Amino acid sequence: MQSSIASATSLLSQHSGSSNGITTHQEHLGKFGKLAGSEQSRELGRLANENPPILRAFDARGRRLDEIEYHPSYHQLMSLGLDNKVASIAWTAKTAGHITHAASGQMMAWADTGVGCPMTMTYAVVPVLQNDEWAAKHWLPGAIAGKYDADCVPADQKSGLTFGMAMTEKQGGSDLRANTTRAKIGADGEAELTGHKWFCSAPMSDAFLTLAYEDAGLSCFLVPKWKPDNSRNAIEIQRLKDKMGDRSNASSEIEYRGAWAKRIGEPGRGIATIINMAHHTRFDCVSGSAAGMRKAVKLAVHHTSYRTAFQRKLIDQPLMQNTLADLALESEAAMALSFAVAASFDASPNSPYQAALSRVLTPIAKYWVCKRQPSLVAEALECLGGVGFVEETGLPNLFRTSPLNSVWEGSGNVIALDTMRAMSDEKVAAIFSQDMKRIGDEIPNIRSLTDWLVENTNVDPRLFAERAAIAFAADALPAGSLREAWITLRLTSPSHIWGANASQVDREILLNRVQGW
Repeated sequence: MQSSIASATSLLSQHSGSSNGITTHQEHLGKFGKLAGSEQSRELGRLANENPPILRAFDARGRRLDEIEYHPSYHQLMSLGLDNKVASIAWTAKTAGHITHAASGQMMAWADTGVGCPMTMTYAVVPVLQNDEWAAKHWLPGAIAGKYDADCVPADQKSGLTFGMAMTEKQGGSDLRANTTRAKIGADGEAELTGHKWFCSAPMSDAFLTLAYEDAGLSCFLVPKWKPDNSRNAIEIQRLKDKMGDRSNASSEIEYRGAWAKRIGEPGRGIATIINMAHHTRFDCVSGSAAGMRKAVKLAVHHTSYRTAFQRKLIDQPLMQNTLADLALESEAAMALSFAVAASFDASPNSPYQAALSRVLTPIAKYWVCKRQPSLVAEALECLGGVGFVEETGLPNLFRTSPLNSVWEGSGNVIALDTMRAMSDEKVAAIFSQDMKRIGDEIPNIRSLTDWLVENTNVDPRLFAERAAIAFAADALPAGSLREAWITLRLTSPSHIWGANASQVDREILLNRVQGW
């Protein structure tokens, strides 16, 4: 588990000559890695997924409860992550906060990915809360407290808070302007919300960011579980989603029936307000997919290192080596991209260059990494043979979870279009071109690719996002055998099936790195 720290340090130091401050968190991450990767924590993850949450909509007398009942393992996992600052360290650390957040989130994924949703939401809501005076005073301290408090009580009675998001509606999906939820505005931006939200992430949370129309247009509102007078807010949980994966986490449909809310941000600027949260949740999609890929490759390499077939260990068979090496390379690139995004987040407050670059790097990384995960996990599962299809190995659960991040916070077409929307900003486009020219200068054998990206910003958005991701990954990987393998297998001699051309690269170093994870 501690190799996440070493990997982050080496990846971040290749251009800047420093580790961007992550070494100051090495002791904390080392301790957390041992906890998250322990057999006990992995068992908690199994129990939480095999005993999914239950909606208790009413009490015995028919009164609304709108409570969710969890297996004790869920609460233990939430405490493991939040008490160890998975959601808060990005905002409380003096240096390398987002990098450390990425590393700790990837460690947490070894125990369970479902609990990562409320942790991500609690992490990502902070920049929105920071920009609003009322929210910063009343809600920000709980978001960054680094404590898990499972009690269902008003926010001012809790040691730590969690947050969710409710944006999409069944008639609109990604078209947020098609929302039908309405806000009746009162004094000081207070409102009563009426409407249905088809997907509400983390409905157990203490408060939610949501979108609703007022006279000024679509605005962003904070909706707490409890009203200011400490009575329950009028948020009805209609049902929990029967999901393919991440079953430990509850996802729901909710109904606002005159729910108390307060506007966050400017009237009519709801999407512009909440997009800052989405920008950070997309980062966690990248990091989460990188974590799932890393886990799948590790399980495949471990199994093949001990399994004998045809008088040889599977990992010693040439075709298996090709397959595993290609999977390992993809995992290395995914992790490298996730830390590149994290570094841009850390640098953005003091660097207009990095802030602009982050606007396009984040959706590009999200597009590529999240789309690569399902195919990689399927191939890793196949490396185990028939036993890979058995639940006890953990790979079936990992496979069911693998498409989530590609769908969540914008599916492929939406993310590709958002990439081009970012590029429509002249400043972003100029900095992207500048960075591509830097990469081309530093890695001459991909100069044709970086030149193409500079000259072809109006091509098919999916093609642009894919090729840009390959270039950014080459830059993020350390110079040497890893980078050369990436260029060979993704540019010079690409194949449609994992491992088909991997005999051309240094398989031994790729597999040795996995065994050292």
